[in-house]
Amino acid sequence: MPELPALPGLPALRWTHGASGIDYDSGLAELTLTAAAGTDWINDSLGAPGNHGATLLGFDAPEGDFTLSAHVTVVGRRTTFDAAVLGLWRDDDHWAKLCFEFSPPGPAARQGAAMVVSVVTDRYSDDANSTVVEADGVFLRLSRVGAAFAFHASVDGVSWDFVRSFRLAGSKPITVGFLSQAPLGPTCDARFRDIRLLEGAPQDLRDGS
Repeated sequence: MPELPALPGLPALRWTHGASGIDYDSGLAELTLTAAAGTDWINDSLGAPGNHGATLLGFDAPEGDFTLSAHVTVVGRRTTFDAAVLGLWRDDDHWAKLCFEFSPPGPAARQGAAMVVSVVTDRYSDDANSTVVEADGVFLRLSRVGAAFAFHASVDGVSWDFVRSFRLAGSKPITVGFLSQAPLGPTCDARFRDIRLLEGAPQDLRDGS
């Protein structure tokens, strides 16, 4: 297995579900993860078979409050549900992800569009669409806030829109990090830059800070 890169400011990295395509441009400080076809994380609430074929490149979640953020893009032609993701993994039934995802095609304005999507899983997945993203990429942020977690998104990395807060059930350790998924397409090249891991969390989840 190829040696994983050391990303500035982050602990040593590991895969949750086996190695995947990876490249790190140290000059640009940009991480690229390439998903294999058919890979996803989903515990379908409607009863379809689950899929845990995607793999998170991550590290042990820090003790106490913390914040992980990055600017994310997807390069190349987009296919339905492909995404660049910040994620939290505990086990098959307890995990969460914040996605820059491509919605299914259709006549409505929010169909066939790139958007912020969040999924929180406690045995079954609670899947929720957020804002449409008109730009090529978006800033994503996840935070631990006491016993809870929070997801935010931003167009500029300065003013943050609240996506959701939640708790992640279970008692196993949590891995936090980066993921690329391609549930219905042949691949997905997800790119992450401006990666920051900070101590602490926003004091107010809804004031844009």
